[in-house]
Amino acid sequence: MNPSRALYTAAQMRRVDAAAGATLGLSGAALMQRAAEAAFDALCRRWPSALRITVCCGSGKNGGDGYLLARIARQAGRDVSVIALTPPQDPDAQAAADAWRASGGFLHPFAGATSLPAADVYVDALYGIGLNRPLQGAAVALVEALNASGVPILALDIPSGLSADTGAVLGACVRAAATVSFIAWKRGQHTGAGTDTCGELELASLQLPSTVFDEEPAGAALLEWETLRTRLPARRRDVHKGLYGHVLAIGGDQGYGGAIRLAGEAALRSGAGLVSVATQEEHLAPLLAARPELMVAATAGPQELDALLGKVTTLALGPGLGQRSWGHALWHRALASAKPAVLDADALNLLARHPRRFTSPTVLTPHPAEAARLLASDSASVQTNRYAAALAIAERYSAVVVLKGAGSLIAAPGRAVAVCPWGNPGMASGGMGDVLTGVVAALLAQGLDAWDAACLGAAAHARAGDIAAADGAGLLAADLFAPLRRVLGGRTHG
Repeated sequence: MNPSRALYTAAQMRRVDAAAGATLGLSGAALMQRAAEAAFDALCRRWPSALRITVCCGSGKNGGDGYLLARIARQAGRDVSVIALTPPQDPDAQAAADAWRASGGFLHPFAGATSLPAADVYVDALYGIGLNRPLQGAAVALVEALNASGVPILALDIPSGLSADTGAVLGACVRAAATVSFIAWKRGQHTGAGTDTCGELELASLQLPSTVFDEEPAGAALLEWETLRTRLPARRRDVHKGLYGHVLAIGGDQGYGGAIRLAGEAALRSGAGLVSVATQEEHLAPLLAARPELMVAATAGPQELDALLGKVTTLALGPGLGQRSWGHALWHRALASAKPAVLDADALNLLARHPRRFTSPTVLTPHPAEAARLLASDSASVQTNRYAAALAIAERYSAVVVLKGAGSLIAAPGRAVAVCPWGNPGMASGGMGDVLTGVVAALLAQGLDAWDAACLGAAAHARAGDIAAADGAGLLAADLFAPLRRVLGGRTHG
């Protein structure tokens, strides 16, 4: 696994640190010095005119990084203040604090927001990656004062109050303008609340060779677009639509025709050769008028669906399906066909009510509330540990899972979790999940296995959303159609 894409837990990082010491002879103090130098370099690049710097130091190694950064900044001519809530308890941090004092620096007491020294940049070196509980007492007051200051905050390794392992906020949490991650990325930086609290992320490898990771499989990694894009073979010129699969989109109960139309058109825009839609009769005319390339069939019940199932290669099941008797009956018949499938929306809610393990290639695309139903849990618990939730769903249902949200996760039994680094807040709007369903179904239809279809589909969907968002506010799900063609298309042989 590429170390620059791998995502590690706090426990793994401690073992990597130990490996660096054992194999390279690097002391903890030497690593601390490298971290401080990298952090100061990032601060100067981001805020070159910052002359007043206040560093907030904790008692552990993260605090030691902060003391050394303060010393470097003071030597560089900056006006530096240091706040230490508690004395250093780590030997290397104690040595760093001694070096700060030996350079002429002193500690400022913190007695509430009014005692916070004025600064152009605040540095969060309070707790680092080892924190696994909510902040308490003066730490809460300090974090709240930092956040309320309106001054940019640089977090060292991870914002204090954020779980490095899960991306969940543990009560009060620093909201950084930027975070410098030391040695490798942490899982919590790239999903859930971590995508907000970290601000802009940069990685400082501290000049360690990739060999320090040899004995530590990450278990999670960021998706890499150039590698993903090659999973969809370039098209030869001598082809026909029958080579690219036939998707059947099933859904659109009364009043919900828009959802199935979005899924169907997304499948077309993502390269499926043919797309049929099984829906309520009332949606036929609107769907055909809006998108005549779709083959729309009035489907009153399972008998009508049978006639379609024999002709198709892949199912997109769930958008607008509902949970009434009509949708329930189609859901049972569709899954009985054992076709490769993507399940979303009410197909997932029905699955939660009627659990089953899949034997055919299947991708589930829940948002946190749907994930909670699949686990008989609640949304807050899912968001507390998105990695564990995605893996639990994958194991329970024997399927590939795309857990949607900031930093969407792709999980499957026995595989490292993949994390999607693209997407934007504008995509939090109705219909985006229906489009994702169509994209992944189209990739399954074109011959990708469930894992590759899920990874490439989530990535293409998010990247198309980023392109569309550049046009301004009010992003609609249908705005992704043109960018999807640009993201996935345009590759031919000969």
